[in-house]
Amino acid sequence: MMRPSHAPMLAICLALATGIISSTASALESDRTAPIQVEADRLDLDDRAGTAVYTGDVRIQQGSMILTGDRVEIQRNDQGELSQATATGDRAYLEQKPSPEEPVVKGWGRKVVYHVSERRIELIDQAELHKARDTFDGAYLEYFLDRRVVQARSSADGVDGTQRIRMTLEPEGQNSQ
Repeated sequence: MMRPSHAPMLAICLALATGIISSTASALESDRTAPIQVEADRLDLDDRAGTAVYTGDVRIQQGSMILTGDRVEIQRNDQGELSQATATGDRAYLEQKPSPEEPVVKGWGRKVVYHVSERRIELIDQAELHKARDTFDGAYLEYFLDRRVVQARSSADGVDGTQRIRMTLEPEGQNSQ
């Protein structure tokens, strides 16, 4: 019996991973042309549903963009374009360098949701966001990449109890890291 070829599945997985990272319009220009590296213990691909689920210490990287978690689910819309990436785990993580003159933005949570077309990141449950030396913590943080807007909540759906919002804002003119 002949074994089915894994080449079509691999091409689809790479296309999905490419979509998550290369669709960041204002990210570093070099990110779009950098090679994509995906590491996971397992992949479950459902082409008809437009989903790819990576599990087991998942790490997706292209240039300055890194997404990690115990589980990462990538969803496509009806046109085949990446619409959302959701990382979950004890400390799911997303980072990206928005431009050459800006420091890396880093976010953690038990759940990290990246809404591609909106260029919006949700950090849920034990959420933490670092922008240069400014930090934000709470149950729920939402960050709009293009507008550089942060919204924080002490409670959210899927979060037990409340987690007080804490932030540290460095005065203008202080050295960035």
